[in-house]
Amino acid sequence: MNYLYIVLTIALTVYGQIAIKMQVLAAGALPAAGADKLLFLLRLLLNPWIVSAFAAAFLASISWMGAMTKFPLSHAYPFMALNFVIVLLLGAWLFQEPISITKMVGMALICAGTVIAAQG
Repeated sequence: MNYLYIVLTIALTVYGQIAIKMQVLAAGALPAAGADKLLFLLRLLLNPWIVSAFAAAFLASISWMGAMTKFPLSHAYPFMALNFVIVLLLGAWLFQEPISITKMVGMALICAGTVIAAQG
């Protein structure tokens, strides 16, 4: 049950990254002019999905605090590397972002490292 804090932290963090990416893609390219840039970013900041992503980051922090009451940092923190793996896979699935051989090797190393680090 204690690992639920870690899983929740990962899920909320991944949600935030995906939600932000979806909304940035929907908003289009960042304008070149300074005033237009500011208005563009302000519109994004007021977007309910972006607000929910920030809320998810806040809730992930609270969940992480719960995890820190249950595990040593050196045991729990390696699991956060799984964020990279999950976001990479979701990015490929949802946004058709390429996964190169190098990224696949990196993901395998991250997964192996997480398993090894969790043993100690």
